[in-house]
Amino acid sequence: MGMAVDLRNRIAKRAAKEIHDGLIVNLGIGIPTLVADHIPQDIHVLFHAENGVLGTGPSPDPGKEDPALCNAGGFPITTVMGASYFDSATAFGMIRKGYIDITILGALEVSEKGDLANWIVPGKRVPGMGGAMELAQKAKKVIVLMNHVNKQGESKILKTCTLPLTARQSVDLIITDMAVMEVTEEGLVLKEVMAPYTVDDVLRNTEATLKIHAAVNTIE
Repeated sequence: MGMAVDLRNRIAKRAAKEIHDGLIVNLGIGIPTLVADHIPQDIHVLFHAENGVLGTGPSPDPGKEDPALCNAGGFPITTVMGASYFDSATAFGMIRKGYIDITILGALEVSEKGDLANWIVPGKRVPGMGGAMELAQKAKKVIVLMNHVNKQGESKILKTCTLPLTARQSVDLIITDMAVMEVTEEGLVLKEVMAPYTVDDVLRNTEATLKIHAAVNTIE
């Protein structure tokens, strides 16, 4: 069960609110790539791609794609003034040295302690972990964008991840089609709910233990 385009953009738009002026941000494959389309023009941010670009911009208009410009997932991108190009070794060096302020990633599962599983389902062929392990461990803030439940309607936000981990206790914020949850030292805190869902809907569809913020906002 794929996620409708409008829901994907809704999640991406909420994630864009976490990005402030002057940050260096890495966008993962999937919903995270849409975040660049929702950055206000007065916010100056440099998006980083592992294949060797710093300064990617919004998705190009249909028919205006440049075949020489793509992100790490192979999807067409634009660049902003001041963008730079380099090899992937330099791109990963930037990650490992801690120069990435925020990384926004997709996920298969996240635990209530912030453990991240996003690279493999056992038995299925994948090209590899890519940069997810380094990003999850070295970025100053890790935001996960994902469906709240899987194809079977089961929670993807768990007490303990069942899939192979990418990184332990690395996730800071989870944004799904149902809610926004923050990983804290006291546990997983429900801070916002995506309409038309309610707090009860989120609790019913979350295996992990959720603490309810004193003032839960609703995203219309």
